[in-house]
Parts: sequence; structure tokens; C-alpha cells
Amino acid sequence: MPQGKCELARIERRLVATLTEACETAKLEIKGFAWLTHTADMNALTETLQVTWVVETQVDKKLAQASEKARIFELMSIALIEATSR
Repeated sequence: MPQGKCELARIERRLVATLTEACETAKLEIKGFAWLTHTADMNALTETLQVTWVVETQVDKKLAQASEKARIFELMSIALIEATSR
């Protein structure tokens, strides 16, 4: 069933809050992590959510891809689950 405007706005606010939590956690845990941003069609959130993780250097990027990929996916999954749970 399609969600109403108010419900989609609530989910979007919650998503921003949970991604902010993920961002702050990543700053503490992932070397060189700087910030993240996202885009999504709120009517198809799970299919369209794109989160961009920004790191300070190419070396940090390679290190994160090699050793922190699972943690990055975990943080994103937690954020999405928390944002969409009632």
C-alpha cells in the first residue's frame, strides 16, 4: 500500500537521523572517513537509496574498501532498518 506524505516525511527525517548516527560512528571507526550523503526516491526507498561515503585520500579509500566494507554495509543496514521501522 502506498504511504502518505506525512509517513514518507517521517521516514525521511528518521533516515537522516540514522545516517547521521552512522556517520558519527564511522568517523570514530574508519580511518580517513570524512562524511556521507544520500539520495533516494522516498516512494521506493529500499530500491533507490544511494549512500556516498567520502574519505580523505585514495589510500584511505582503498583501505576502507579492503578492510571496512562489511562495517560500512552494516552501518547502512542499521540506518535503513531503524529509519523504516515503526
